[in-house]
Amino acid sequence: MAQRHAVVVGGGIGGLSAAVGLHRVGWRVTVYERAAAFDAIGAGISLWPNAQRALAELGVRPPTAPQRGGGLSTATGRRLARWDAATFERRYGLPLGVVHRADLIEALCAELPASSLRAGVTVISVSPDGLVRHGDGEVRADLVVAADGINSPVRQAFWPSSRLAYSGSTAFRGVVELPEAPRLSTTWARGTEAGVLPLHDGRVYWWVAEAVPEGIRHADVRAHLASVCGGWHAPIPELIASTPEILHHDVFQLATPLPAYTRGRVALLGDAAHAMPPFLGQGGCQAIEDAVVLAATMSTSDTVSTALARYDAERRPRSQHVARASIRAGAAGPLLRNRVALAVRNSLLRLAPSSVTARVGGDINAWSPPSLSPHRPPAPLRRPRSRPAPGCAHPAGSGSCSRAP
Repeated sequence: MAQRHAVVVGGGIGGLSAAVGLHRVGWRVTVYERAAAFDAIGAGISLWPNAQRALAELGVRPPTAPQRGGGLSTATGRRLARWDAATFERRYGLPLGVVHRADLIEALCAELPASSLRAGVTVISVSPDGLVRHGDGEVRADLVVAADGINSPVRQAFWPSSRLAYSGSTAFRGVVELPEAPRLSTTWARGTEAGVLPLHDGRVYWWVAEAVPEGIRHADVRAHLASVCGGWHAPIPELIASTPEILHHDVFQLATPLPAYTRGRVALLGDAAHAMPPFLGQGGCQAIEDAVVLAATMSTSDTVSTALARYDAERRPRSQHVARASIRAGAAGPLLRNRVALAVRNSLLRLAPSSVTARVGGDINAWSPPSLSPHRPPAPLRRPRSRPAPGCAHPAGSGSCSRAP
């Protein structure tokens, strides 16, 4: 039986995770990345327990910094809620982790053969039958994974009515090293949020989200942030002042959920399937979940069409639920501007016990990935024996018994 071939369109976190998963279950994989190299812009990503379990199933262990302290505060530094990291870790078995995107990309690439990684190749079109046209020619694949990001041309070709909507927030991000690394913190002010997340190597990843109209740009980003956050508690002003490069982009989400994540032999994955705002830190996490589930369905289904039907049935309800929760989190948090609502929210947060923070997003963090194992085609049917094999309800030799190791 010929080895099945998957083409992955897009070499970001989701696409590379899918490639690693499919490679682990015995597929030949080719990843086409439009950029000249497999790398990432300078920012971090939160890895919640659900994503860490998924990465472990993929055999990928990036250098992650566990977050074991900190909390939520106002711009003056007044505490709104304490991050009960110990209870969180007991509840979910893992702490919240943070990793630089470049480190995660490097860890994923290390699990793939060099021949699988094709940078500097632009995919021109994808057909439902698996035909992929690109700058160097064309290839027909048994499976195509469209992990081509929030502006996915594949999604737009298959679902032309799908569109992006502005989330209501623009984001500034940076990575910098301070003499003394701070603890995890989130700060809320009226229509503004700042987050601080230490990385494993002593650097700090930070972001500021601001509820403003779409498309506003600043000649001097640093000066703008200083005018917004310059009077906030430490270390936020110092982070902004010390960061050599500050990234700025508006945040978008899918306006309406897709009716399906698959078409023919093509599976959408990550932002291409369910672009969501970052207010729960789950965008990349959901892409990694997608990747493991896709690989698992391919390893345990006899046909690609059956596997893709299972993938869609498992991933679409969950990821769309997380997307809706992310939108609600933004509305109640950094996007909130009504002063009365702000006062009520802050009062409720101060009154809540610290253990409440460990239960937020419980249905999201508690998720566990399916097990990955190489695909084994069904054994040929043989004449049943007169006695069933020990521990199996089916006649021995029928090919219907699957025992746990």
